[in-house]
Formats: sequence, C-alpha cells, structure tokens
Amino acid sequence: METREWILKRNCSIAPRQLAWVFAILCTVSLTVALGFTLHGAWIILVFSFIESTAVGAAMLVYARHATDREVVRLADEGLVVEVTQGSRSSRSTLHWQGMRIDYPVGRQALVALESRGQRVEVGRFMNEGQRREFARELQRELSARTGAMAAVSFL
Repeated sequence: METREWILKRNCSIAPRQLAWVFAILCTVSLTVALGFTLHGAWIILVFSFIESTAVGAAMLVYARHATDREVVRLADEGLVVEVTQGSRSSRSTLHWQGMRIDYPVGRQALVALESRGQRVEVGRFMNEGQRREFARELQRELSARTGAMAAVSFL
C-alpha cells in the first residue's frame, strides 16, 4: 500500500550551522574593535563586548535548538504514525485507523487533534489556522480512501 506523509516544520531562514558561522564572524568583529579600544586605554569596551557576545550567543543557541523542530504525520500499513520533535525531545505515536477521530481547530491557537483508542496527539504547531484546517480535511480524505469509511470529525 502507498505511504502518504506530511512534514510540518518551522519556517526558518537560517540553518543552525550557518548561524554558528554568523555568530563566529560577529564575535570576531566585535572583539577586534573592542581590542582596538582596549589598546587605547578604554578597557571597559572589552567587558561590554564580552557581555554582548554572551547575550547574542544565548539568543542564537535558543533559536538553533528549535530551528529543526518538526512534526511528521505518515499513513502507514500499521496506522497513522505521528512523530513530534521539539528541541531535544522526540516522541512517536501510532494511532489505529479504526475509530479514528479528527478534531478540526476552531480557534487561532487550536491544533488539529488526532484521537484513536484513547490515545490523543495534537499536530499543526507550525501552521496558521487556515493551513491546519486544510491539513485536517486532506488527512480525513486520505483516511477515508484507505479505510473505506469516514473518520469521525468534530469541531473544537
């Protein structure tokens, strides 16, 4: 049977490796300028340069940690497989097709909830409200085509 897969991820403009290069160049320029001032007697500039580099480094570290966050929803032979990666945490859930329920998002922040046999997984963190609704409709069509029956739908 054909496998259908949706990869839902953040829209990041720069990869973590590229971010490391940008940070290295930024620190080099900043510390070079600060060293020039230090050689002319303004040593306090070097202290502020280190503080600035530390603050920017911390912000870039937080960004890089979550730049590769994603959700993968895959229709496989064993059921609906949902993999969620956020930072260093990763989880994998397999939902059975029988009794599958899809809760459409109603609010701006509401996620698409997938529920089967008491197991519930929410997806769509990286999409806007319209994209979540379209994803839920597309997923329901795919599930209906595979099972021959409509998945239960509710609006939360």
